[in-house]
Amino acid sequence: MARKLFCEWSPLTYRISVAKGCLVRRLRDAASRTDFASQRQPDQPLPILVYEHQSLIRRQLAGVDMDLQEGKAINLALAAPKVNGIMLRPGQTLSFWRLIGRHGAKDGYQLGLTIGPGGPDKDIGGGMCQFTNLLHWLVLHSPLTVAEYHHHNSVDLFPDFDRHVPFGVGTSIAYNYVDYRVTNPTDATFQFLVHTTDTHLVGELRTETELPHTYQVEEREARFVRCPDGVHRRNAVYRVTTDRASGTTIKEELVAQADAKIMYDEALVAVPIIEADAVPSK
Repeated sequence: MARKLFCEWSPLTYRISVAKGCLVRRLRDAASRTDFASQRQPDQPLPILVYEHQSLIRRQLAGVDMDLQEGKAINLALAAPKVNGIMLRPGQTLSFWRLIGRHGAKDGYQLGLTIGPGGPDKDIGGGMCQFTNLLHWLVLHSPLTVAEYHHHNSVDLFPDFDRHVPFGVGTSIAYNYVDYRVTNPTDATFQFLVHTTDTHLVGELRTETELPHTYQVEEREARFVRCPDGVHRRNAVYRVTTDRASGTTIKEELVAQADAKIMYDEALVAVPIIEADAVPSK
C-alpha cells in the first residue's frame, strides 16, 4: 500500500495543506513582477469577435443529485460578473482566482458539483471548473498563451451527452493554489465577456483588430480500449494555426492527450471498444 500524503491523514491535515498552498501562492505572487489583469469594461465590448462558446449548466447525469446542479448554476451566476469584461492587455496575465476571490457560503455560494479523483463530488462553490473550461476553450482559439493549466485526464466520469468540446481539454482548479492563468504575448488587447442564462454559461473572446491567423482545435486518435483495469478512453487534441489571408497551415501542435479510465457502464460507450492487444504500439 502506498504511503499516505500528509494531506490525506485527516480532515485537519487536509485543511493545513490547503492553507499552506494558499499562503505559498500569495507569497510567490507578491514576490513576482507579474502584471495581473484587473480592469473590466463589461459595457464596452471590443469590436472583433475572436471566438464564442456556450456550455450547458445543468446536465442530467446518472448518480448526480440535481440539487448540486442547481447550486452550480447559482455559483456560476455569482462568479461570471467578476470576469465579465476583463481586459487582457499586452504583457498582462489573467489569473482566474485573483478575479473570483474567495467563494464561500458567506459570499452566497452554494453546494455544487465538483470532480474528485474517483468520481463526482460536492463542495461550496462547486462548478468553477466549468467556468475555466469555457475560458480555456476560448483561449485555444487565439494567440494567447496558457501560463498555468491543470486538467482531469486520469478518469472519464460521464458518458458523452451533447458534447461539443473534445474530451481531454477540461481544467482542474482549487482556490487559490491550483489556478488557471493566461498571458497575452501579443501587441493587441483582448477582452473576455462572460454571462449566464437560465440554461448556459456563455463566453466571448474579443480583440481590437482582425487577427492574422485562425485556430482550429481537432480531436484525433479517439478510441476506447479495454485494458486489464477496465476500459480507457484515449485521444489526442491538436490545434491547427492557419494564415487567414492565404489559408496556409502555419503550425500543428499537440495541446492535450488523454488516457482516462471510464467510470460509467461500458454499455454507454457509443463506439466499439478495442481490445488492448489490438492497439498498435507506438
